[in-house]
Amino acid sequence: MAEILVTGGAGFIGSHLVDALLAAGQRVRVLDNLSMGKRNNLPLDNPALQFIEGDVADAQLVAQAVAGCDAVVHLAAVASVQASVDDPVATHQSNFIGTLNVCEAMRLHGVRRVVYASSAAIYGNNGEGVAIDEDTAKSPLTPYAADKLASEHYLDFYRRQHGLEPAVFRFFNIFGPRQDPSSPYSGVISIFTQRAQQGLPISVFGDGEQTRDFFYVGDLVELLMQALGAGQVEPLPVNVGWNQAVSLNQLLAEIGTLCGALPQVTHLPARAGDIRHSRADNTRLQAQYQLPAQTPLRDGLARLLGL
Repeated sequence: MAEILVTGGAGFIGSHLVDALLAAGQRVRVLDNLSMGKRNNLPLDNPALQFIEGDVADAQLVAQAVAGCDAVVHLAAVASVQASVDDPVATHQSNFIGTLNVCEAMRLHGVRRVVYASSAAIYGNNGEGVAIDEDTAKSPLTPYAADKLASEHYLDFYRRQHGLEPAVFRFFNIFGPRQDPSSPYSGVISIFTQRAQQGLPISVFGDGEQTRDFFYVGDLVELLMQALGAGQVEPLPVNVGWNQAVSLNQLLAEIGTLCGALPQVTHLPARAGDIRHSRADNTRLQAQYQLPAQTPLRDGLARLLGL
Protein backbone atom coordinates (compact mmCIF):
# COMPACT_ATOMS: atom_id res chain seq x y z
CA MET A 1 0.00 0.00 0.00
CA ALA A 2 1.58 3.24 -1.19
CA GLU A 3 1.23 6.71 0.28
CA ILE A 4 0.50 9.44 -2.25
CA LEU A 5 0.66 13.20 -1.71
CA VAL A 6 -1.91 15.17 -3.68
CA THR A 7 -1.34 18.91 -3.63
CA GLY A 8 -4.57 20.77 -4.27
CA GLY A 9 -6.36 17.57 -3.30
CA ALA A 10 -9.45 19.33 -1.92
CA GLY A 11 -10.14 20.94 -5.29
CA PHE A 12 -12.20 19.91 -8.29
CA ILE A 13 -9.80 17.46 -9.92
CA GLY A 14 -7.81 16.61 -6.82
CA SER A 15 -10.76 15.43 -4.76
CA HIS A 16 -11.88 13.03 -7.50
CA LEU A 17 -8.35 11.62 -7.61
CA VAL A 18 -8.30 11.27 -3.82
CA ASP A 19 -11.54 9.25 -3.98
CA ALA A 20 -10.02 6.94 -6.59
CA LEU A 21 -6.79 6.46 -4.65
CA LEU A 22 -8.63 5.62 -1.45
CA ALA A 23 -10.91 3.21 -3.31
CA ALA A 24 -7.76 1.51 -4.64
CA GLY A 25 -6.50 0.99 -1.09
CA GLN A 26 -3.81 3.68 -1.08
CA ARG A 27 -2.99 6.00 1.78
CA VAL A 28 -3.35 9.65 0.77
CA ARG A 29 -2.04 12.94 2.06
CA VAL A 30 -3.67 16.13 0.85
CA LEU A 31 -1.96 19.52 0.99
CA ASP A 32 -4.40 22.32 0.23
CA ASN A 33 -4.78 25.92 1.41
CA LEU A 34 -8.54 25.83 0.68
CA SER A 35 -8.36 28.97 -1.46
CA MET A 36 -10.26 27.03 -4.12
CA GLY A 37 -10.65 23.59 -2.59
CA LYS A 38 -13.30 22.65 -0.05
CA ARG A 39 -13.14 20.43 3.02
CA ASN A 40 -16.46 18.85 2.13
CA ASN A 41 -14.93 17.53 -1.10
CA LEU A 42 -12.90 15.11 1.03
CA PRO A 43 -13.88 12.07 3.15
CA LEU A 44 -12.07 13.44 6.20
CA ASP A 45 -13.33 10.59 8.39
CA ASN A 46 -11.37 8.05 6.34
CA PRO A 47 -8.36 6.91 8.42
CA ALA A 48 -6.31 6.41 5.24
CA LEU A 49 -6.55 10.16 4.49
CA GLN A 50 -4.37 12.83 6.10
CA PHE A 51 -5.32 16.43 5.42
CA ILE A 52 -2.72 19.19 5.77
CA GLU A 53 -4.01 22.73 5.45
CA GLY A 54 -1.31 24.92 3.96
CA ASP A 55 0.22 26.42 0.85
CA VAL A 56 2.69 24.89 -1.59
CA ALA A 57 4.53 28.22 -1.44
CA ASP A 58 5.63 27.20 2.09
CA ALA A 59 8.81 25.21 1.38
CA GLN A 60 9.10 23.80 4.92
CA LEU A 61 5.51 22.57 4.93
CA VAL A 62 5.91 21.01 1.48
CA ALA A 63 9.03 19.17 2.67
CA GLN A 64 7.09 17.79 5.63
CA ALA A 65 4.23 16.72 3.39
CA VAL A 66 6.52 14.95 0.92
CA ALA A 67 8.55 13.09 3.57
CA GLY A 68 7.66 9.40 3.58
CA CYS A 69 5.52 9.52 0.45
CA ASP A 70 5.96 7.21 -2.51
CA ALA A 71 4.77 9.66 -5.17
CA VAL A 72 3.32 13.15 -5.62
CA VAL A 73 0.48 14.46 -7.76
CA HIS A 74 1.00 18.20 -8.03
CA LEU A 75 -2.31 19.88 -8.87
CA ALA A 76 -2.16 22.89 -6.55
CA ALA A 77 -2.29 26.23 -8.36
CA VAL A 78 -4.15 29.49 -8.49
CA ALA A 79 -6.04 28.28 -11.53
CA SER A 80 -7.38 31.68 -12.52
CA VAL A 81 -5.86 33.31 -15.56
CA GLN A 82 -7.36 36.66 -14.56
CA ALA A 83 -5.94 36.44 -11.04
CA SER A 84 -2.47 35.91 -12.49
CA VAL A 85 -2.93 39.00 -14.66
CA ASP A 86 -4.18 41.10 -11.73
CA ASP A 87 -1.56 39.91 -9.22
CA PRO A 88 1.27 38.06 -10.96
CA VAL A 89 3.59 38.15 -7.94
CA ALA A 90 1.14 36.45 -5.58
CA THR A 91 0.02 33.83 -8.07
CA HIS A 92 3.64 33.12 -9.04
CA GLN A 93 4.25 31.94 -5.46
CA SER A 94 1.76 29.11 -5.85
CA ASN A 95 2.01 28.41 -9.55
CA PHE A 96 5.77 28.36 -9.94
CA ILE A 97 7.49 28.57 -6.55
CA GLY A 98 5.12 25.86 -5.34
CA THR A 99 6.32 23.56 -8.13
CA LEU A 100 9.95 24.31 -7.33
CA ASN A 101 9.26 23.55 -3.65
CA VAL A 102 7.74 20.20 -4.61
CA CYS A 103 10.73 19.33 -6.80
CA GLU A 104 13.23 20.25 -4.12
CA ALA A 105 11.35 18.38 -1.40
CA MET A 106 11.23 15.29 -3.60
CA ARG A 107 14.97 15.54 -4.22
CA LEU A 108 15.66 15.85 -0.50
CA HIS A 109 13.48 12.88 0.43
CA GLY A 110 14.30 10.61 -2.50
CA VAL A 111 10.79 10.60 -3.99
CA ARG A 112 10.90 10.12 -7.75
CA ARG A 113 7.45 9.93 -9.37
CA VAL A 114 5.53 13.19 -9.77
CA VAL A 115 2.41 13.73 -11.86
CA TYR A 116 2.04 17.38 -12.87
CA ALA A 117 -0.98 19.35 -14.08
CA SER A 118 0.14 21.65 -16.86
CA SER A 119 -2.19 23.49 -19.21
CA ALA A 120 -3.05 24.05 -22.86
CA ALA A 121 -2.67 27.75 -22.01
CA ILE A 122 1.05 27.41 -22.71
CA TYR A 123 0.29 27.33 -26.47
CA GLY A 124 -1.42 30.73 -26.44
CA ASN A 125 -3.11 31.36 -29.78
CA ASN A 126 -0.74 29.09 -31.70
CA GLY A 127 -2.36 26.20 -33.52
CA GLU A 128 -5.82 27.72 -33.42
CA GLY A 129 -8.19 26.00 -35.82
CA VAL A 130 -6.19 22.75 -36.02
CA ALA A 131 -5.50 19.94 -33.59
CA ILE A 132 -2.68 21.20 -31.37
CA ASP A 133 0.15 18.74 -30.84
CA GLU A 134 2.79 18.96 -28.14
CA ASP A 135 5.41 20.39 -30.52
CA THR A 136 3.24 23.42 -31.34
CA ALA A 137 5.18 26.61 -30.57
CA LYS A 138 4.72 27.78 -26.99
CA SER A 139 3.40 31.29 -26.56
CA PRO A 140 2.15 31.83 -22.99
CA LEU A 141 0.05 35.00 -22.96
CA THR A 142 -0.50 35.29 -19.19
CA PRO A 143 1.54 34.85 -16.01
CA TYR A 144 -0.50 31.71 -15.31
CA ALA A 145 0.57 30.14 -18.62
CA ALA A 146 4.18 31.32 -18.21
CA ASP A 147 4.37 29.72 -14.76
CA LYS A 148 3.00 26.44 -16.09
CA LEU A 149 5.58 26.35 -18.89
CA ALA A 150 8.43 27.32 -16.54
CA SER A 151 7.34 24.55 -14.18
CA GLU A 152 7.58 22.05 -17.02
CA HIS A 153 11.17 23.16 -17.67
CA TYR A 154 12.10 22.82 -14.00
CA LEU A 155 10.54 19.38 -13.76
CA ASP A 156 12.65 18.35 -16.75
CA PHE A 157 15.77 19.80 -15.10
CA TYR A 158 15.09 17.78 -11.94
CA ARG A 159 14.54 14.72 -14.12
CA ARG A 160 17.89 15.11 -15.83
CA GLN A 161 19.86 16.25 -12.81
CA HIS A 162 18.25 14.41 -9.89
CA GLY A 163 16.35 11.45 -11.31
CA LEU A 164 12.80 12.67 -10.83
CA GLU A 165 10.20 10.87 -12.93
CA PRO A 166 7.71 13.56 -14.03
CA ALA A 167 4.55 12.67 -15.93
CA VAL A 168 3.37 15.99 -17.36
CA PHE A 169 -0.21 16.36 -18.57
CA ARG A 170 -1.36 19.46 -20.45
CA PHE A 171 -5.04 19.73 -19.62
CA PHE A 172 -7.45 21.16 -22.16
CA ASN A 173 -11.07 21.60 -20.92
CA ILE A 174 -11.74 19.34 -17.94
CA PHE A 175 -15.30 19.27 -16.60
CA GLY A 176 -17.44 17.42 -14.09
CA PRO A 177 -18.98 17.51 -10.61
CA ARG A 178 -17.40 19.75 -7.94
CA GLN A 179 -16.29 22.34 -10.47
CA ASP A 180 -17.20 25.61 -8.80
CA PRO A 181 -19.25 27.84 -11.13
CA SER A 182 -18.31 30.88 -9.05
CA SER A 183 -14.63 30.36 -9.84
CA PRO A 184 -13.23 32.64 -12.56
CA TYR A 185 -11.57 29.60 -14.11
CA SER A 186 -14.45 27.16 -13.81
CA GLY A 187 -15.13 27.01 -17.53
CA VAL A 188 -18.34 27.47 -19.42
CA ILE A 189 -19.85 24.07 -18.58
CA SER A 190 -20.26 24.59 -14.84
CA ILE A 191 -21.49 28.15 -15.37
CA PHE A 192 -24.01 27.16 -18.05
CA THR A 193 -25.32 24.16 -16.10
CA GLN A 194 -25.78 26.14 -12.88
CA ARG A 195 -27.66 28.93 -14.64
CA ALA A 196 -29.80 26.46 -16.58
CA GLN A 197 -30.79 24.68 -13.37
CA GLN A 198 -31.66 27.99 -11.72
CA GLY A 199 -33.52 29.30 -14.75
CA LEU A 200 -31.19 32.28 -15.03
CA PRO A 201 -30.30 33.91 -18.37
CA ILE A 202 -27.15 32.64 -20.06
CA SER A 203 -24.70 34.96 -21.80
CA VAL A 204 -22.53 33.73 -24.64
CA PHE A 205 -19.68 35.85 -25.93
CA GLY A 206 -19.75 35.68 -29.73
CA ASP A 207 -21.90 33.51 -31.97
CA GLY A 208 -21.50 30.32 -29.93
CA GLU A 209 -19.69 28.52 -32.74
CA GLN A 210 -16.37 28.65 -30.90
CA THR A 211 -15.23 25.14 -30.00
CA ARG A 212 -13.47 23.40 -27.16
CA ASP A 213 -12.20 19.88 -26.45
CA PHE A 214 -14.07 18.73 -23.32
CA PHE A 215 -12.69 15.90 -21.15
CA TYR A 216 -14.64 14.42 -18.24
CA VAL A 217 -12.88 14.49 -14.87
CA GLY A 218 -13.44 10.78 -14.21
CA ASP A 219 -11.65 9.90 -17.45
CA LEU A 220 -8.79 12.18 -16.44
CA VAL A 221 -8.49 10.47 -13.06
CA GLU A 222 -7.99 7.13 -14.83
CA LEU A 223 -5.02 8.62 -16.69
CA LEU A 224 -3.53 10.09 -13.52
CA MET A 225 -3.83 6.71 -11.80
CA GLN A 226 -2.04 5.07 -14.73
CA ALA A 227 0.80 7.59 -14.49
CA LEU A 228 1.19 6.87 -10.78
CA GLY A 229 1.24 3.11 -11.25
CA ALA A 230 3.36 2.83 -14.38
CA GLY A 231 6.72 1.13 -14.05
CA GLN A 232 8.23 4.01 -16.00
CA VAL A 233 6.90 7.14 -17.65
CA GLU A 234 8.04 8.87 -20.79
CA PRO A 235 9.60 12.31 -20.15
CA LEU A 236 7.63 14.06 -22.89
CA PRO A 237 4.51 16.05 -21.88
CA VAL A 238 1.16 14.91 -23.24
CA ASN A 239 -2.01 16.75 -24.17
CA VAL A 240 -5.21 15.63 -22.44
CA GLY A 241 -8.13 15.90 -24.85
CA TRP A 242 -10.18 13.75 -27.21
CA ASN A 243 -9.28 15.61 -30.44
CA GLN A 244 -12.97 16.48 -30.67
CA ALA A 245 -14.39 19.95 -31.22
CA VAL A 246 -17.67 20.77 -29.46
CA SER A 247 -19.22 24.19 -30.05
CA LEU A 248 -20.83 26.18 -27.26
CA ASN A 249 -24.09 26.00 -29.17
CA GLN A 250 -23.87 22.20 -29.19
CA LEU A 251 -23.07 22.26 -25.50
CA LEU A 252 -26.10 24.43 -24.74
CA ALA A 253 -28.34 22.14 -26.79
CA GLU A 254 -27.23 19.14 -24.70
CA ILE A 255 -27.83 21.04 -21.45
CA GLY A 256 -31.27 22.08 -22.68
CA THR A 257 -32.14 18.47 -23.48
CA LEU A 258 -31.12 17.31 -20.01
CA CYS A 259 -32.85 20.17 -18.19
CA GLY A 260 -36.00 20.05 -20.30
CA ALA A 261 -35.48 23.59 -21.56
CA LEU A 262 -32.97 26.41 -21.62
CA PRO A 263 -33.45 29.86 -20.12
CA GLN A 264 -32.94 32.87 -22.34
CA VAL A 265 -29.57 32.83 -24.16
CA THR A 266 -28.10 36.21 -25.04
CA HIS A 267 -25.19 36.61 -27.44
CA LEU A 268 -22.75 39.36 -26.52
CA PRO A 269 -19.84 40.71 -28.58
CA ALA A 270 -16.88 38.37 -28.72
CA ARG A 271 -14.15 39.20 -26.23
CA ALA A 272 -10.84 40.43 -27.57
CA GLY A 273 -8.14 37.80 -27.29
CA ASP A 274 -10.48 34.83 -26.81
CA ILE A 275 -9.33 31.72 -28.65
CA ARG A 276 -12.05 30.66 -31.10
CA HIS A 277 -11.09 27.01 -31.56
CA SER A 278 -9.07 24.75 -29.26
CA ARG A 279 -8.62 21.03 -29.88
CA ALA A 280 -5.96 18.61 -28.65
CA ASP A 281 -3.99 16.28 -30.86
CA ASN A 282 -3.83 13.28 -28.52
CA THR A 283 -1.59 11.00 -30.59
CA ARG A 284 1.12 11.04 -27.94
CA LEU A 285 -1.40 10.42 -25.16
CA GLN A 286 -2.65 7.32 -26.97
CA ALA A 287 0.93 6.09 -27.45
CA GLN A 288 1.93 6.50 -23.81
CA TYR A 289 -1.29 5.58 -21.95
CA GLN A 290 -4.30 3.32 -22.24
CA LEU A 291 -7.13 5.72 -22.91
CA PRO A 292 -10.24 5.08 -20.83
CA ALA A 293 -13.59 4.53 -22.47
CA GLN A 294 -14.75 8.05 -23.20
CA THR A 295 -17.55 9.35 -21.01
CA PRO A 296 -20.03 10.86 -23.49
CA LEU A 297 -20.60 14.58 -23.09
CA ARG A 298 -24.27 14.04 -22.25
CA ASP A 299 -23.44 11.50 -19.52
CA GLY A 300 -20.82 13.80 -17.99
CA LEU A 301 -23.26 16.70 -18.06
CA ALA A 302 -25.94 14.56 -16.41
CA ARG A 303 -23.56 13.72 -13.56
CA LEU A 304 -22.63 17.36 -13.18
CA LEU A 305 -26.35 18.24 -13.05
CA GLY A 306 -26.96 15.50 -10.49
CA LEU A 307 -29.36 13.63 -12.80
